[in-house]
Amino acid sequence: MGAILENALLYGKSFLSYGKVADYIPELAKADPSNLGICLMTKEGLMYPVGNWQVPFTMQSIAKTFSLILALQTAGYDKVFSKVGMEPTGDCFDSIVQLETKQLYPFNPMINAGAIVTVSCIECSDPFSEFLQLVKQLCFNDTVRLNEQVYLSEKHTGQRNRSIAYLLLSDHILEGDPEPILDSYFRMCSVEVNTQDLARFSLILANDGKDPVTGKQMVEDWIIRIVKTLMLTCGMYDESGEFAVKAGIPSKSGVGGGIIAAADQGMGIATYGPVLNKKGNSIGGIHMLEYLSRELNLHYFANKTDTAV
Repeated sequence: MGAILENALLYGKSFLSYGKVADYIPELAKADPSNLGICLMTKEGLMYPVGNWQVPFTMQSIAKTFSLILALQTAGYDKVFSKVGMEPTGDCFDSIVQLETKQLYPFNPMINAGAIVTVSCIECSDPFSEFLQLVKQLCFNDTVRLNEQVYLSEKHTGQRNRSIAYLLLSDHILEGDPEPILDSYFRMCSVEVNTQDLARFSLILANDGKDPVTGKQMVEDWIIRIVKTLMLTCGMYDESGEFAVKAGIPSKSGVGGGIIAAADQGMGIATYGPVLNKKGNSIGGIHMLEYLSRELNLHYFANKTDTAV
């Protein structure tokens, strides 16, 4: 396994010159473009880290998986999906056009408009505190924290997300004052983790909400089924279809450079590489996952009778 991951890392590095670090959030532009790492965890609890796997980064859109879990736990299926759809979109993740010309409700919880609505559905007095506690539990790391600098940078430059929120308010989809909802959203995106944290979370996703190491059910399986399905169909922005064909692993990316992947064989994988392609996905991370899918037969629709692991 170690040799396969090392080869995946080398393969991913060969594509770094074709992308660039996100710069529309000033703090994200400070990331080292040479960083690339991966952490894989098996259902037996074995961990295989390679490269710059310990480098901290903010979750950004990966946070959308946690906020969806929390919304479904506190508000329920009917409330959440009365406000947001389940369909993929061919538009970019921060599109406003689709709200004006296609349908009022955001297409899915994995784009910015859908995630903002999902956050608004969370039924508790302090959504961010509950969110952070959930992240700590599912990443098995009590030291996970908010990156204050990224949060403030994101908040000060988040005019497009404000436009989305106020458009949703004008169409009576968003309920209440958009500002505290946006503040929670910006904070959630700015929670700092590393690939080990997210590989542990991915392990829970890959095993239907159960921690395979302890046998404890961490999240109800019906919630995980929804989250993984949306990850497969919508989790990689408007590159989701191509990634599903090539890698076939339910995954979710973030412009901070992270990707989580819940492999069909019960393995949790997380990658980090801040150099992004034109779609906003980690270019090294995508190619590492495509490599692992081929070498370990991880494609969700592959013939599993001749598995590599």
